[in-house]
Amino acid sequence: MTTAQDAPILVIGGTGKTGRRVVDHLRARGASVRVAARHGDVTFSWTDRDTWAPALAGVRAVHIVAIDGVSRTDEFVAAAVEAGVRRFTLLSARGVDVPDYYGEGNAGAATHLLGERALHESGVDWTVLRPGWFMQNFDEGIFRDDVRRGELRLAAAEGAAAFVDAEDIGEVAAVALTEDGHAGRTYDLTGPRALTFHEALAEIADASGVTARYRPIPEAEFIAELVEAGWSPSDAALWSAALDPIRRGVEGALADGVQQVLGREPRDFRAFAAAARDAWRD
Repeated sequence: MTTAQDAPILVIGGTGKTGRRVVDHLRARGASVRVAARHGDVTFSWTDRDTWAPALAGVRAVHIVAIDGVSRTDEFVAAAVEAGVRRFTLLSARGVDVPDYYGEGNAGAATHLLGERALHESGVDWTVLRPGWFMQNFDEGIFRDDVRRGELRLAAAEGAAAFVDAEDIGEVAAVALTEDGHAGRTYDLTGPRALTFHEALAEIADASGVTARYRPIPEAEFIAELVEAGWSPSDAALWSAALDPIRRGVEGALADGVQQVLGREPRDFRAFAAAARDAWRD
């Protein structure tokens, strides 16, 4: 007979940068997992409510990864609770509760706050994860090609970020979804030290032999270059706003969420670069 503990855990965005790591860590813990994505176990779209019920059928817990600017998390949480879900984790972002942390009226921050508020009002167990900048932006994300070309141009001034490994995020989510003691908690997740982009690229060079330089550029120039490369002006402005906490020097603060949940230090950028070194090589 199937019990509640045997029921699957749904991972929204389960093929993405953090979502697939949540899936891996859940499966390593023996949990049954349902991957919800455009090409997952079940098709899921935030903008198509008809995909929600099949994804939610029979699941006991959900990991939520929302899309910036798509404010339907409250509707989804209500539908999930009605379907019998009794535990959630939400991938949010650090600083979303600080006014203008990412600039006035930032759509991404608004999406995360809507999701957090929906969980607070859900009446079931929830855990919010607020990670800083991902280390994986360098090897499988938006910085990778620029590192391979030898120059990373950003409107981040000389600021630092406490980059966090997406593997740590995935493990924290898996623990919160399968163990007690994390209900009603919000965890800020960072790495063990803050690095400037100069320092991060130096770590990558040491690990891979691929040398790239960081060039800080003015925000207006950065946005203009993105638009010239084919970005919409609104998307370019949103991306620049995401860099604002680094520009202002507030993104380097360390947090202890990884330590609280996993009982160990977060993975260091040096270890990440060593493991990812082939990503930057020809």
